[in-house]
Amino acid sequence: MSAPTHPGIRTTTTGVDTRLPWWALALPAAAFLALLVLMAGSGGAQATTGELAVGRVLEHLWQTLPL
Repeated sequence: MSAPTHPGIRTTTTGVDTRLPWWALALPAAAFLALLVLMAGSGGAQATTGELAVGRVLEHLWQTLPL
């Protein structure tokens, strides 16, 4: 009777466990949401030209994407 070498690692028929822990998706999503809130909440801090940061980002994305 052989015991598994790594008891905490689950394997499938292919030999690789492909499931991610919950925090592997939650942390990047939380960081993205925090940055989005910071950009959207800067209504009082406008650039010298009067444009909002979100408008500049969207304009840059519009010019960059080949549509």
